[in-house]
Amino acid sequence: MSESDSAPPAPPSGPSRATALLTRGVGRLLLLLLALSLAAAACGGIALALAYRNLPDLSALTDYRPKLPMRVFSAEGRLLGEFGDERRQFVAFGDIPKVMKDAVLAIEDARFYEHGGVDYRGVLRAALENLRDAHSQGASTITMQVARNFYLSTEKTLTRKLYEVLLALDIERQLSKEQILEVYMNQIYLGQRAYGFAAASEIYFGKPLKDLTIAEAAMLAGLPKAPSAYNPIANPRRASTRQQYIIDRMLDNGFITADQHAQAKAQALVLRKPSDMPVHAEFVAETARQLIFSQYGPDAYTRGLHVYTTIRGADQAAAYRALRKGLMDYERRQHYRGPEAFVDLPADPKALDARVAEALSEHPDNDELRAAVVLEASPKKVVAALQSGDLITVTGDGLRPVASGLSPKAEPKLQIRRGAVVRAIKSSKGDWTLTQQPEVEGAFVSMDPRTGALVALVGGFDWGKNKFNHVTQAWRQPGSSFKPFIYSAALEKGFTPSTIVNDGPLFFDAGSTGSQPWEPKNYDGTFDGPIPLRRALAKSKNMVSIRVLESIGVGYARDWVTQFGFDRERHEPYLTMALGAGSVTPLQMVTAYSVFANGGYRMAPMLVSKVTDDRGKLLYQAPTRDLSEASRAIDARNAFLMSSLLQEVTRSGTAARAQGTLKRSDIYGKTGTTNDSMDAWFAGYQPTLAAVVWIGYDTPRKLGDRETGGGLSLPVWIEYMATALQGVAVAELQPPEGVVNIGNEWYFEEFGPGSGVGTLHTEDEDKHVPQAPSEDERKSILDLFKR
Repeated sequence: MSESDSAPPAPPSGPSRATALLTRGVGRLLLLLLALSLAAAACGGIALALAYRNLPDLSALTDYRPKLPMRVFSAEGRLLGEFGDERRQFVAFGDIPKVMKDAVLAIEDARFYEHGGVDYRGVLRAALENLRDAHSQGASTITMQVARNFYLSTEKTLTRKLYEVLLALDIERQLSKEQILEVYMNQIYLGQRAYGFAAASEIYFGKPLKDLTIAEAAMLAGLPKAPSAYNPIANPRRASTRQQYIIDRMLDNGFITADQHAQAKAQALVLRKPSDMPVHAEFVAETARQLIFSQYGPDAYTRGLHVYTTIRGADQAAAYRALRKGLMDYERRQHYRGPEAFVDLPADPKALDARVAEALSEHPDNDELRAAVVLEASPKKVVAALQSGDLITVTGDGLRPVASGLSPKAEPKLQIRRGAVVRAIKSSKGDWTLTQQPEVEGAFVSMDPRTGALVALVGGFDWGKNKFNHVTQAWRQPGSSFKPFIYSAALEKGFTPSTIVNDGPLFFDAGSTGSQPWEPKNYDGTFDGPIPLRRALAKSKNMVSIRVLESIGVGYARDWVTQFGFDRERHEPYLTMALGAGSVTPLQMVTAYSVFANGGYRMAPMLVSKVTDDRGKLLYQAPTRDLSEASRAIDARNAFLMSSLLQEVTRSGTAARAQGTLKRSDIYGKTGTTNDSMDAWFAGYQPTLAAVVWIGYDTPRKLGDRETGGGLSLPVWIEYMATALQGVAVAELQPPEGVVNIGNEWYFEEFGPGSGVGTLHTEDEDKHVPQAPSEDERKSILDLFKR
């Protein structure tokens, strides 16, 4: 057989065959991987190309012009509020102190001047450090943060991260490092309503950015990561820990020397005192915003307008504190409604602080009303943790407001136990009391009666909780605080302070109307018989007010009250008007009482005094206000006699506590409480300052059997006036022309004893049967018989 016909060689066997097969398999796998890599690269390239095409225009950064907000100020120039997309004080890069730049770079991006937008070395380092160091840096550069803050959402997805990287690279191509850092340091949010480090420096330390020390700059540099968690005001312990770490980082990166490091570590920071913080005037700022927006439209938020109000900072602070105290004092007398929430707490003490902080982030502190998580609870002692991480222990009287929640028999949803989120308030003596956020609301407003300038305005307990402005928007029944306007009308009809009117029972027969008979009562259920009007108003006698209104005529009185600024259609022409059955706002009430205070002039409320641009150019100046005859509402002698009557209320009547506490005689006013104590009022004045307090529920309901205007609203008014009238001399009103004093009583000249109405309905009073009320009037009357 020829060689060509010989049999083929035998295939390899054993190890050599296995090697060949493996080689062919690896080769094929490598080819597959190469193909996949090429495909992935192609897809990635296509994706990147598409992503680049979809990148936003960077003109907002390349031509960075921050929109300057509208800023609202008090009369003395204290900031009350800002409105606009961006709340900040812009500072050019060259004016930002080096120490502030260094502190930011040390903690946020130490290689900022070395990378091109993405720090690849930092990404690797951060990944490794995250495994072992809780204080490690993140992988995001400052440029990436700028990209994220300007153009991207906060969602954590791979797509968003890709766009963040691409944007950072694009930003680095179009902006210099200085421009990027300038934008970052003016744009970043740093808590306490501060955007940018210049604003934060003022908020936290009360000083310009240029005056910061290394330690102070390090504290501010710790805020971008988590403005709430590292807030030195709310969380001083956490903030200090991070600040100390940043000072170390500044040394490690060569930004400071060892001596500077030691000094900064040792410096005790002095934060801006709470009393120096912006005044709580959110309702004022919002009202001013509405007024300015009506004039300038959307441009009001970008032009850098400076709006100066008539509000006095000290008065505003006093009003805010007084109203909150009054509402909290009332809340302590209410039944406990249970914890705000319940959270599961870890058994591991090391994890407890973080869980408490996480839980309380959803229940922020409400000024002095602190949120806390209960760690242990018994009827005699509660230990709780605050957002700051500090522990508080509450015992004794501090547990009284929540006693029902500490009972072993309390319902699970009402029981205070480990993990319960509760509220605590600290007294001036340092003791803690557990309480709850009020459901009740209130309003306070004060005005200079000589000009109409609003001095203080608090529209509710908490702006964050309820933005409804009760001063301007709440239409409520004024109750007996409306009686002075009926008495004022009666003076024009010949009534005098000494006119005798029977405080005796009244009975309204059903007659031919078919309605039910009605027999009104006084608040205390007693009758004093014939008494002078002076005493009747001081004691807030309902029967007397009804008889006076019936005598002068409902239609006449209804027209008369409009001269004080009340809306005629909101006061139905029934005898119930004598008891305040209509609807008023606190702002209307302070305007109306100012008429008595200033001698008979109706001064429209004024809030904005002037407006300038951001460079100080005057755009608007409120006209000078004076008491001219053009603004006269009632005769001066009517105002004088009414002040005399209202002075008696604060001397010996339902508001006697006012003169007794303030130790001055130039105090005038009237209490008011509606049926079932649904509304509690006090309206009053000193010749230079009028003020009104209202307390009630948004959805009217009973405040309590023993809750009155004198018990609820008067203490708020007194506390405010105690501050507002400090240093103000006693100013007794001088009698105008047309009045005479006879027998130590004041009269109109033509209505002296024997000339005016001396007595009204004193004979055979039990036979007095007025015209029967309609069904609507009867229901209105039944709803209103309280002081």
